[in-house]
Amino acid sequence: MQNLITFLRRYFNFFLLIVLEIICLSLVFNSREYQQTVWLHSANKLTGKLFQKVNGISQYIDLKSVNKHLNEQNTALLNQLPAAFSFPDTTSGVKVDSLGQRQFLYFGARVVNNSVSQLYNYLTIHRGRNQEIEVGMGVIGAHGIVGVVRNVSDNYAVVMTLLNRKARVSALLPRSGNFGSVVWQNTPPDPHYGQLLDIPSNIPVRKGDSVLTSGYSAIFPRGLVIGQVSDVQPAEGGSFYQIDLKFAADFQSLQYVYVIKNLNAEEQREVEKKVEHE
Repeated sequence: MQNLITFLRRYFNFFLLIVLEIICLSLVFNSREYQQTVWLHSANKLTGKLFQKVNGISQYIDLKSVNKHLNEQNTALLNQLPAAFSFPDTTSGVKVDSLGQRQFLYFGARVVNNSVSQLYNYLTIHRGRNQEIEVGMGVIGAHGIVGVVRNVSDNYAVVMTLLNRKARVSALLPRSGNFGSVVWQNTPPDPHYGQLLDIPSNIPVRKGDSVLTSGYSAIFPRGLVIGQVSDVQPAEGGSFYQIDLKFAADFQSLQYVYVIKNLNAEEQREVEKKVEHE
């Protein structure tokens, strides 16, 4: 108590000045319309900026839950796309609904680890064997394909992305109908660009042409976006182009992805394996 009294005595003049200033300002703003208008305008402007900052912080805090909700919505929409269904030969007499027989299922997953600057890059998703994920499933992002599942635990899976020297995806140029393989052979490594191989130099290829999945595997459906042609050069001493493409997926900002389950994958692989051993 003695310390409080000493403090008030020491700073009495200062506090008195503050009180008198407040009283004076109050009398000025309340007695004259112009000063009152200026005060209200300044106060509203300051309050507005404060609320804007608070709202921005609140939106940032809620961003994680918003992204999760969007991922769940996108998963539901992907499962309703016609590309998720296969259409039997119409001569078979098999009756199906308007979307055909389901062939692909999509599962949303959150990315918990990611690399983009190595020669062999992988990412980890928080979804594993207990959530129906298996080795060999394809993975896509919101804008383009990402890679293939290479290892699975009970609740996690490791995905080999397109940014990996071992990655190879069967690709299609829809404008010409030719197909080849997308690989990642940049030197030095660049997370935005890859190469399209095995495209003959006698077909028209232009900068900006879309590059899509061919559907010639049990991993990805036909027609998913891989990227766009960014440069085309005749191969020296060969009959194929040297084609660079810009990936549609932004590997440096992946937060959520979608894992694709081909319900016919095992059957397709088994029948192809029998032919290989003949």
